[in-house]
Amino acid sequence: MAALLFAVVAVAASLPSTNAFVASTSRKGVVLTSSTADAYSDLSSTTNPALPSPNSSRRQHRITTPLAATAATTDFSSLTPTSKDECDVLVIGSGPAARAIATLLASPINKSANGDTSSSSPDILLADANYDNRWFPNYGVWQDEWESIRTMFSTFNQPLNNECIERTWEVTDCFFGGSFDIPVQERMRLDRPYCRVDRDALRRTLSPKDEVETKFAGEGSAKYRVTRANHISRATSVNVYSPSGSILHDEFGSTILLQSKNGEITQVRAKLIVDCTGHESSIVLKDDRCKSIPPGFQIAYGFLVKVDESSIPDANFVGPYYKEAMTLFDYRTDHFVENSEEEYKANKAPTFMYAMPLDSNRIFFEETSLVARPALSFQECKERCMTRLKHLGITVIDVEEEEYCYIPMGGPLPAKDQRVVGFGGAAAMVHPSTGYHLCRAMMGAGNVAKAIRDELQGSSWNPDRAAARAYDAIWSPSNIAQRNFAVFGGEFLMKQNVVGLRGFFDGFFKLPLPLWGGFLAGWPGLPNNDRHETWWARLVYGLTFVSKLPVSVALDMLGSIAAYCITEGVPLPQSVTPLLGLPDGYEYKEKPTTVGDVAAKAEARKMLAESAVEEIVPVYFTEEDEVLVV
Repeated sequence: MAALLFAVVAVAASLPSTNAFVASTSRKGVVLTSSTADAYSDLSSTTNPALPSPNSSRRQHRITTPLAATAATTDFSSLTPTSKDECDVLVIGSGPAARAIATLLASPINKSANGDTSSSSPDILLADANYDNRWFPNYGVWQDEWESIRTMFSTFNQPLNNECIERTWEVTDCFFGGSFDIPVQERMRLDRPYCRVDRDALRRTLSPKDEVETKFAGEGSAKYRVTRANHISRATSVNVYSPSGSILHDEFGSTILLQSKNGEITQVRAKLIVDCTGHESSIVLKDDRCKSIPPGFQIAYGFLVKVDESSIPDANFVGPYYKEAMTLFDYRTDHFVENSEEEYKANKAPTFMYAMPLDSNRIFFEETSLVARPALSFQECKERCMTRLKHLGITVIDVEEEEYCYIPMGGPLPAKDQRVVGFGGAAAMVHPSTGYHLCRAMMGAGNVAKAIRDELQGSSWNPDRAAARAYDAIWSPSNIAQRNFAVFGGEFLMKQNVVGLRGFFDGFFKLPLPLWGGFLAGWPGLPNNDRHETWWARLVYGLTFVSKLPVSVALDMLGSIAAYCITEGVPLPQSVTPLLGLPDGYEYKEKPTTVGDVAAKAEARKMLAESAVEEIVPVYFTEEDEVLVV
């Protein structure tokens, strides 16, 4: 019962962080493009006036998924390398996580007391055949979190300039009306600034000068090298890969084969490999030695549009959305016909609108399923988005971009004792109950880079120790406990209907800002994370949060805690009580070595030499032999 009482705290973890949505726009992945006609072919029978005709103006259609970056072809009949390269650290991938960790790893290292940075930096090679592709996801961040990341980057002499932020809203709005006596039109205003990242400026900033066309000061300051090739490997067990020989590890480092789009093979020798190819990485295995809940999925349909302002009575608004505020959540369902099948589906599997007003009549809308298992369909999100806009009297006259977002949330952590270091989505760094990722990855890059650089500068290089230190910098025992707390949150959110989510969020944002802000961040180094990184802090947070919830939601949460503790065991109560210690981490442990008993062997030699049966008893060792059993 004591464990259950402490677990109540975990209730707090269930909160559906506002950034959940942000995460939907802060993932990295593979982007496919198609023609405008193809983009709208599945809606050819739709008469929704919010959807412009395919002939209006040029549009871009994108599908964003975190698929691993593997080789361009699958013909491995000849693996003979045509060229060779060597580096200290090989970073695979070229999204925000990859470029952030590569940039920090390659930054100058101070080797003298006077701060001299003239000495050479580590040699970092970044590999991705699609390095030149533009980043297409839309990224949203809390202003205070972004400023903390800028401060951390400055300690590596890597500035993030002001141009990395496209727009800042001083306030953030939410709509949770329609349940618990909250009027449908009631607006909850959060006095916390929110920002839209300029993805192109950030990409240029985290790139070497000779690889991009810079526009502003501070861009192109990264010092890593680039090779436009992908790995060709698939891990079959820990540190074993197919095709045979595509990745080989030894006591000094690793040798990996990379393939360019034209089929040429490059052999790279690296002291360490960091994989940033996303959630579905093929060379970073997930831990299967302990029970893990499968991931939930955040699905969203979004588009950047121009709207017809002639039908909007107040120029300060787009429908109900204030132009000087970012709308984080609109969970209302009054745009559906009462008692219709559409309303029933929206109540059972809720989605919310996320809106970023930009300049003039341009605005980014996104209809998002926060987390579900199985995932909601993209088509369902798109149709709900159009229905909502029509009801709100918002007429779209042009579509500049479309985005389809898919984010796995939760799931198992990386397997231990792997030589390849997963980072970003490959290390399951996405917030398990919100989908938030960009700020977590960029802040996490600092600690991981420091751990690897410390090992590179050490007196004796040990790649196993370096990999373990890097993983421990991502998932320390305390950070795993904090994640376990949030995993329960994601599971609780998945079982809620729209009424439960409205009550949940309404209570969540009635907490003091440091409490809800810290939960949304959920990563060491980000603002207010100290309110969540110890068991006591999580317990206080959880109990406070439950007190803010409607009675029905609070009771459901308590029941869910009890059921979760029964089915999943230790992780949740361990996160809110000291009685069960901390989860096992990734800290490096020396491999055991046993030396044979020299005295016993010497005695045996002497007795055998004096034995009358020496001639028929073979002696398999001499005095110079030393038996080592590893």
